Order: sequence, then structure tokens, then C-alpha cells
Amino acid sequence: MTMSTVQASVGSPVYNAAVDLLERNLPQRAHKVAIIDDRGAYTYAELAERVDRCAGALRELGLEPEQRLVLGLLDTIDFPVCFLGAIKAGIVPIPVNTLFTPADIAYVLADSRAKAAIVSTELLAHYEEAGRLAGWRGTIVVSDPNGGGDLDALLATAQPLAEAAPTHPDDVCFWLYSSGSTGKPKGTVHVQTSPIRTAELFAQAVLGIVESDVVFSAAKLFFAYGLGNALTFPLSVGATSVLHAGRATPEAVGALLRRHRATMFCGVPTLFGALLVHPGLPLRDELALRVCVSAGEVLPEEIGRAWTERLGVEIVDGIGSTEMLHIFVSNRPGAVRYGTTGRPVPGYRVRIVDEQGIEAAPGEIGELEVSGPTAAAFYWNNREKTRRTFAGEWTRTGDKFRVDEEGNYVHCGRADDMLKVGGIWVSPTEVESALIAHEDVLEAAVVGVPDEQQLVKPKAFVVTKPGVRGDEALADALKLHVKNRLAPYKYPRWIVFVDELPKTATGKIRRHILREREGGAS
Repeated sequence: MTMSTVQASVGSPVYNAAVDLLERNLPQRAHKVAIIDDRGAYTYAELAERVDRCAGALRELGLEPEQRLVLGLLDTIDFPVCFLGAIKAGIVPIPVNTLFTPADIAYVLADSRAKAAIVSTELLAHYEEAGRLAGWRGTIVVSDPNGGGDLDALLATAQPLAEAAPTHPDDVCFWLYSSGSTGKPKGTVHVQTSPIRTAELFAQAVLGIVESDVVFSAAKLFFAYGLGNALTFPLSVGATSVLHAGRATPEAVGALLRRHRATMFCGVPTLFGALLVHPGLPLRDELALRVCVSAGEVLPEEIGRAWTERLGVEIVDGIGSTEMLHIFVSNRPGAVRYGTTGRPVPGYRVRIVDEQGIEAAPGEIGELEVSGPTAAAFYWNNREKTRRTFAGEWTRTGDKFRVDEEGNYVHCGRADDMLKVGGIWVSPTEVESALIAHEDVLEAAVVGVPDEQQLVKPKAFVVTKPGVRGDEALADALKLHVKNRLAPYKYPRWIVFVDELPKTATGKIRRHILREREGGAS
């Protein structure tokens, strides 16, 4: 491998994130395992060589610096190779939710104006359909985990990139698409220094990640949360990351934690709850866990306490966002206060403001705003939303918080009607539109309601067309209908048939009435 001459110091006028994350581990950790996926293990030297070949292959495909590359990849070695390879070449990678429908993907392809996409075999049909829907004429490169795909062929023949792109600290590094209140994803643009800053400020300063750690993140790499957990954080200190391409079922997670002796496990509350009730949950002495991390939605206090009692390890709950790239308010290992989100992560400042933008009095509920070095530069092609979210140094989160007597931040709900299901935003209007598309549905409203473990799931209130009887069979049919039209996690877990929906004088559905009636949450 030819080492780049690009300087890796964040303080340097030239800084390339991929160069920093790789070269800080070479040559001293060349033979240490960096990545383990479902097929095998890869050392830091092997990872770096693959990244250099990928960077060269992308250039040979005709991609130029600052052009966009969509990554529709499952969690295999190809994800970090392509993500870092693009960055090293100055190309902008855009990891995309692997649960997106062809319509979602078509929007991303058209909005980003990507020149190419690297896609796992399992997702290829969706991307081909998306390309047709969008009239997209870019190149699709296939990543086949069983070998023999386009990507393997390209890597086998490509010349390693001799010199990394001389990017600067504030140059665009990558995008992540984040759903908004309209249901349309927003291209969130991050700069070169943001990945390492999240690693330094949260993974190192709060979690205490070290070279000997083995990290498994059930949250996937396309997710801002998972990208830090499974890529940036371990590479920042020379640790080992375990990747899993399949669904993070309780069976799979338990087996991976046991087999690889993971010391750090990153999940979402829904998964922690599912693991606790699963008969195959490993015993305490079968695991090597020293810390667990939760984000994506509020961790119910009962789940945290039960996990610690069963396995003897804390869950460090925190809140982050795609806009801030990772967690900025968090509990601390050894001082977890279940039922709270903890305190600001070092390097970040937060404040709670009222509807007029004035800081709220102690104990009062208001909207959380955050200031820190990892804030996104802007939303691509969305000036209005950029102005509303990024107000000078402050980023508006849309989350309602208060501070308790001990100085811990307590999450009180969302400022709007968006739902978070399994850590991923769901727009109620999108689900409502899918329901209304059914021939038997006249109107529908969707709100968030806690299940038996206090985890928020979508609940639908449906008004049927005249002459149509709302019964269990129709409810099952509507659930399947939504699953077939949207990403599966968005379907309503419960459907209630009603004669009419509460509305304002102007005809808008009063969702808060439904939430209050059902004891739900936004």
C-alpha cells in the first residue's frame, strides 16, 4: 500500500477523515483485527489496502472529487471499504437506509444527483426499480457477500490510489438522509472533522473506548448512531468492530455477543427489551460486556434496571441526532441515572428554550437546542429547513426536555407529531397516506402509543368507507397493505375503527386528542 502524504492532523490546513482513521493505526496495528463480518476477519493492513483499491476503482469508474456516491450496503466489510475509499478519493459517500422502499431510494438518487451507487445483492432489485422511477442514469456496482460481484472484480484489478484527496477540515465529507415531518428525507451534509470529533468527545471521553475493546452495534452503519459505534469509534483507537449483515434479532445478537466476546454493545431500547424477554439471552458469565449504549429513542427505566440486574452491566442512555452525527447528552458509565438522558457530553453545550426562544427556568419544559463541533453544515437543497434547524451556533432538536433537581436532562417528548420506532423516525402522515390508499379506508390518523414495555409504536385510527365493516380481518389486511407500501417498521401495530376523527375547525386532525385518549406519546 502506498501511504498518502496528506497530513492527518485535525489542526492541519489539509485533513482527510479516511486518512486519519486508517493511518493512525498503521504500521503499529497492521496485523490487529479491525473488522469482523459474517464471512471473516480483516486486519488494519487488509482494510487499508482494500480502501486504497476502492478509492482507485472509484476514480477509474470516472467519479471525481465532490461527486456523490450512494451506498446501499448491508453491514459487511464492503461498507467501511467503500465509505472510507470514497472519502479518501474526495468523493462524497451517502449511506442509505437499507429498509428504504424503491420510492424512497428514487428520491435520494434524484435529490443527491449521485453519479453511482454501490449496492448489496439483496437490495439490487429495489435500486433498479428506484433508478427507473427516478429516471436515473448512474452506474450501479454490485456488492455480493458471497463473492463474484462487480465490486470484487473492480477491487481485484484497480490500482491503489497513490495520493489521497487533499481535502480541508471544513470540506464536505459525507451525507446522511434524515426523515422530516413531511416524510421526505433530508440530505444532511457533514464535514471532514466531524467523525473523529464524535469519537474523541463521546466514545473516548465518555465511554472510555480503548484498543482492546470489541464493539458490536446492532444499529446499522447507514444510521448516524451505528456509523459512529461500528466504524469511527473503534478505528479511532484501534479497537475491533463486529458487523452483522442480517436483522438484529435477539437470537442473532445473543450469539454474536457470546461468540466474539464483545466488550461494548450498542443497541436501541426496543432490542434491549426484546433480549430481556428472550429465552436465549446469554447468562452473565457467558459475556464479556463492560458497557452497553442506547440511543435512538428514550430508554424506559424498567428496561435499564432489568438489564443491569440480569447481566451486571449498565446501559448508558443518551440522545443524538443525524444533524449532530452522534450523542451529545448522555449518562455516564458508573453513574447512570435510569429515567434520565444524563448530562451534556464534553465539548457540547445545550440549552432549553421556550416558544419565544428564551431559556426556560430550571425545571420547566422546553425545546432542547445544542451547540457543538459536529453539527451538520446544512441540509442539501433545502434552504428553508436549514434556516429553521441551524440557528447560528445552535441546532434545534425538536425534542422537549427539562432538567431535574440533580442536573440531569429528562426527555419529555417530541415538539411535533413525528414518531421514533426502533430508533428510526416515522412520519404519521406517510403511514396515513398508505392507509388511505386502501380501497376500504376513508380517513386515517396515526399517533405514537407505548406498548407493554413503554416503547413507542404507531397506532392507527381508521374511518372506513360507507358500508364497510371494520373488523379484525380488515385490520390485518390494512397492516399487510402498509407493510407492502412502506418500510416494514412503519406499519401500525394496532388499528382502531372509529366513526369520525377529532378535527379543528379548518379540518386538521387533532392528533394530540387521540394521544391523550390512548395514553400515547409523540
